[in-house]
Amino acid sequence: MTRRVLQLGMIGGGSGAFIGAVHRLAIQLDGEARVVAGALSSTPERALESGRELGLAADRTYPDWRAMLTSERQRPDPIDAVVIVTPNHAHFEPALAALNAGFHVIIDKPMVVEPAHASALQEAATRAGRILAVTYNYTGYPLVRTARELIRTGELGPIRKVIAEYHQGWLATNLASEGQKQAAWRGDPVLAGAGALGDIGTHAENLIRYVSGLHIESLAADVHTLVHGRRVDDDALVRLRFAGGAVGHISVSQVCVGEENGLALRIYGENAGLTWRQEHPNELHLNTLSGDRRIITRGSTASQAQGLGATRLPPGHPEGFIEAFANVYRGVFAAMRGERGAEYPDVNAGAAGVRFVAAALSSRGAWVPLR
Repeated sequence: MTRRVLQLGMIGGGSGAFIGAVHRLAIQLDGEARVVAGALSSTPERALESGRELGLAADRTYPDWRAMLTSERQRPDPIDAVVIVTPNHAHFEPALAALNAGFHVIIDKPMVVEPAHASALQEAATRAGRILAVTYNYTGYPLVRTARELIRTGELGPIRKVIAEYHQGWLATNLASEGQKQAAWRGDPVLAGAGALGDIGTHAENLIRYVSGLHIESLAADVHTLVHGRRVDDDALVRLRFAGGAVGHISVSQVCVGEENGLALRIYGENAGLTWRQEHPNELHLNTLSGDRRIITRGSTASQAQGLGATRLPPGHPEGFIEAFANVYRGVFAAMRGERGAEYPDVNAGAAGVRFVAAALSSRGAWVPLR
């Protein structure tokens, strides 16, 4: 039986917006859903113009998200979910309203800025019986899922140390002062909440949580703003203590000249250690206590069931960013259809990221609990 194509409404992400285009490409990749409605900008004129440019029907192109929710609830064929790809400060209000209106919600990270808002969304999602997903796209890479499965099956033994690094160089100068759009809102503490910690640090925290299965009990963070005139953090080192005794750290920076998207994860157990790098996503390095060194490639028989399940192309054909997003969406769509075992980053993962950022910003070098 042919499955109904899910209908989505997008808030933000209008024409010219990088992340909006990424989400739309990922949504379309498997043919399971399509964006049919939108309030695509914070200004009504721009929202309507973007809808026309993207080919949305005129009666489903809205001047603002409130109009979209109101109108879609009254349609005989309403949207199934709302996708929010606005700057961080504009996540909470439409997400809460959408849940209360009975829609599923998908939000780009970080879920919200304030921990209190994260708690409110957890409660609202539970009360409404709706899905709230956060697009931590790196969980969709096949070999990230392979790494997770290797740890779950005991390949590494008990985990001792976890290191995540996320280094970029695109903000090594004060681009916001030059009017660069992406830098401008990310450098505004009102719009972004935090700088590097919120933009990329939350990815590193989520990747650690997803792959290792460990819970961070406490952290101590040195947070810096290294570019003169910037109003948010652009560099941080966060030491970690995990439940069960493991230790680790997260290093994030957006001022490392020459770095592009240097996300890396290293996990060491009693028996083996593994390394995965986002810029070389089709290789997972596994080193054992006996001295064996293996490179597991995406799509190979060694990549485990979860990794194979997330693989779309034959071995040797590189997969990456868009496909990983699509894997996350595939899990969300499965959950929306009520399929058992659907895997996606949920509201609790989103809330954990928000609390991690808040704790790191408050630490000032001292150890603080992470609840």
